[in-house]
Amino acid sequence: MKAASELSRDVGRKPACEALRVPRATFYRYLGQSHQFRSGKGSCTTPPLSLSQTERQDVIDTLHSEKFQDKAPYEVYATLLDEGKYHCSIRTMYRILKSKHGDIKERRRGHQRTQYKKPELLATAPNQVWSWDITKLKGPAKWTYFYLYVILDIFSRYVVGWMVAHREQQALAKHLIEQSCIKQGILPGQLTIHADRGASMKSKAVAQLLADLGVTKTHSRPHVSNDNPYSESQFKTLKYCPAFPDRFGSIQDSRSFCQDFFPWYNKEHRHCGIGLMTPESVHYGLAKSLYEHRKTVLEAAFKKTPNRFKGKKPQPPQLPKTAWINPPSSVVVGA
Repeated sequence: MKAASELSRDVGRKPACEALRVPRATFYRYLGQSHQFRSGKGSCTTPPLSLSQTERQDVIDTLHSEKFQDKAPYEVYATLLDEGKYHCSIRTMYRILKSKHGDIKERRRGHQRTQYKKPELLATAPNQVWSWDITKLKGPAKWTYFYLYVILDIFSRYVVGWMVAHREQQALAKHLIEQSCIKQGILPGQLTIHADRGASMKSKAVAQLLADLGVTKTHSRPHVSNDNPYSESQFKTLKYCPAFPDRFGSIQDSRSFCQDFFPWYNKEHRHCGIGLMTPESVHYGLAKSLYEHRKTVLEAAFKKTPNRFKGKKPQPPQLPKTAWINPPSSVVVGA
């Protein structure tokens, strides 16, 4: 091994091992045992090319500095080079963060992600909780859209207000909400309006309006569509309508379509979530009499041919008693 070691200084380790027919693994093991950073059996000190403790601390301080705490190591590396500085390689920066500090993803001191509370809203009658949202309608050309604003009562599923506009704008949202509240005779402290976290929904103009009207506002958690299910469901009904086109030729076309769709939705559409009633009948208190009428019709059918019902008296679908957005686990929905 000593001969291989001496020869390797002149020709290199691989040629020396091949010339003397010494397995390279054995040769490297021999070098490792005699190397200066191995002092004693099984004990290892810092490799000779590694950063010193002072240099290592400089890297850590740099990565945790206010200037670089939000940047990835490769960005830090490039920025330092542009400033005429070099501490170590990108890989070494990652290795230092991972091996000792575990803060590759997040280095901001004391930083915690905002914890958004799950909204839990209950409506036991119309005009207690509204849900509103904005969806895009495709225009005549690619990348052109019209914006449909819809406000929905979650108990009755009644669309209390809608509007089609060229853009999403807080002033338009403010106007629609204000007019809808006036039409429905909303009193201060009566209503809660729920929406997602879009720019118009969170705008100061809308917030100020709701405060002036005495209306409570709530928002969905980021990226959680289930926090606004009623608006999402209503948009699906709209876009799955057989008459809904792939594209609208103009904003007048989209408004004309909506002028036909929303009266149908409110007055003729039998909704599964409200006992197969129309939203208008539930919203304006007509559902109970319709329920009794359906019950009378089923009783007459039962008396005429009871065998068809296997002796069990039929009942019409139950009317809604509650409407929840994220009910607590202990609550049975619809009870």
